[in-house]
Amino acid sequence: MSLSLFDEMPVGATPDMHLPDDPDWHRLTSKFFGGAEGAALKAQLSKRLAAGATIYPPRPFRAMDETPFSSVKVVIVGQDPYHGPGQAEGLAFSVPDGIRVPPSLRNIKKELTRDLGLPMTKNGSLCPWASQGVLLINAILTVEDGKPASHRKWGWEALTDELIRAVSERRPAVAFLLWGNFAQSKRHLIDESRHLVLCANHPSPLSASRPPVPFIGCGHFSEANRWLASKGETEINWSI
Repeated sequence: MSLSLFDEMPVGATPDMHLPDDPDWHRLTSKFFGGAEGAALKAQLSKRLAAGATIYPPRPFRAMDETPFSSVKVVIVGQDPYHGPGQAEGLAFSVPDGIRVPPSLRNIKKELTRDLGLPMTKNGSLCPWASQGVLLINAILTVEDGKPASHRKWGWEALTDELIRAVSERRPAVAFLLWGNFAQSKRHLIDESRHLVLCANHPSPLSASRPPVPFIGCGHFSEANRWLASKGETEINWSI
């Protein structure tokens, strides 16, 4: 069984903080938490949990559990998890099926319909993407109930920057979909001589249809598939 950050916490008091079982992800995460930045992050989380804070998602490392390092073909970068009850499931932009689809995800679904002709569904979970090699990674992996960005600058960004950098350095051909200024701030971590980088506005209602590169109309899903096919990779079935 993989290492848990909070074996000492009472059952039910904390999200499942077992580090990923995948050997590559496990090495990267365990190295981080063995250092000073990781220790400081763990201390912050422990302090808030001891104070009774509700922290989402239930499985902060789920993106890495669902998408082994060796299978990564696409990376979609989010900022931090949804902060409402039942919403966050450890995958960027994704909510469990049966939960009302948030506005940004609705716009993602609209672009899937416009770009690929896929039907609009009520489904909100992006697990079908993750199982095909789409790493849906938030830069910040935890958040407190009702407090967006509450764990910003606690240290998660250092870990997830290292994960993105490792994918760039060690995977052969990956399409990085960077939506919005925050995701695009990670562009310097990516070797663009080897990988595809596609940038557009964030899919939130405030920016999805605005310049300079509206999300609605960006065509990233079909463009990523064409590029993957040109590299001999299997295309993603973007249906959800």
